[in-house]
Amino acid sequence: MTISVLVYGTLKRGQWNHDRFCRHALDIRPATTVGRLYDLPAGFPALEVPEEAILAIGTGDPLADAEAQTRFAVRDLVMPDADGDWDVVHGELITFADPVRDLPPLDRLEGFRPDGHGLYRRALVAVRANTGVEAAWVYHMARVRQGGRLRGGVWPEAHLTALRREQ
Repeated sequence: MTISVLVYGTLKRGQWNHDRFCRHALDIRPATTVGRLYDLPAGFPALEVPEEAILAIGTGDPLADAEAQTRFAVRDLVMPDADGDWDVVHGELITFADPVRDLPPLDRLEGFRPDGHGLYRRALVAVRANTGVEAAWVYHMARVRQGGRLRGGVWPEAHLTALRREQ
């Protein structure tokens, strides 16, 4: 049983957490979802997702979460519209072969706690990849209080990358 996670920040290829946490990836594809992406002062991004876009909430049981994702795989999922105050957020859809091995380290990195009191929450949302719309887990914040909004939906933006190289 596999599990897929949409990453939009430090877990993407070429970013500092990718090699350590994604070395067991079976597949990595470009993908998008709907939300608001922010560059936080700490130097990493955060994502807000529309409440109505959440299909399921992450638990502390990786197998149960993989099973929840599988249940949504047989449904006709619809991507919410990126209209009004929501943007298209670009990332990578990473598929892992072993949820028990691969999901807990990601949860620890992201400060995920099943009770919702961690740094990030984990939710199952619809994402668009090259094979169409599918369900994937994403780490998000319920409300981002600091940071600059990245309306292009891409982190890091080119000017942020240049600024960080200069520092």
